[in-house]
Amino acid sequence: MPALLLASSSPYRRQLLARLGLDFDCASPDIDESPLPDENAAALCLRLAENKARALAPAYPEHLIIGSDQVLLLDGEAVSKPDNHAAAVAQLQRCSGQRIRFSTALCLLNSRTGKMQTAIEPFDVVFRTLDDATIERYLQAEKPYDCAGSFKSEGLGISLFEALHGNDPNSLIGLPLIRLCTMLRNEGVQLP
Repeated sequence: MPALLLASSSPYRRQLLARLGLDFDCASPDIDESPLPDENAAALCLRLAENKARALAPAYPEHLIIGSDQVLLLDGEAVSKPDNHAAAVAQLQRCSGQRIRFSTALCLLNSRTGKMQTAIEPFDVVFRTLDDATIERYLQAEKPYDCAGSFKSEGLGISLFEALHGNDPNSLIGLPLIRLCTMLRNEGVQLP
């Protein structure tokens, strides 16, 4: 089996991939993540997932390289990580009472053969109506400033929702494991 490489510096993606019980390395790709003019959210996250995998291929020529990216579509605008408290408050205020679509793109590149498999996993989150005090308590408790949408669904962030809709809840955290397992099996990787 070729060696496995996660093209990410995300601790969340690293934790998710570790669930599969496979040995893997991580490397952070250096790519420009700016959206192109008129690029929709799905196209943006797919392009970035592919670019992350391709960027590391020359340095890892005998690997299965996993690239992933996630975009939140909020009021028709692609939104990323808030990076600070004020931006997180604003994101959660905008999400309050709304159904929000997350698109998580996945790319598995066999750097030896050049074969690339890609997919986009949509996942919808229905937020309950959030008042300012609830938002403040949540942000102080979890400080999810490095998470698109300003929440951690795997943690206390679950308390902010009314419903979740999608095929793979892992895609909401940043790495669609169900689809990744299929891609890995297509490359001959044996999984339980």
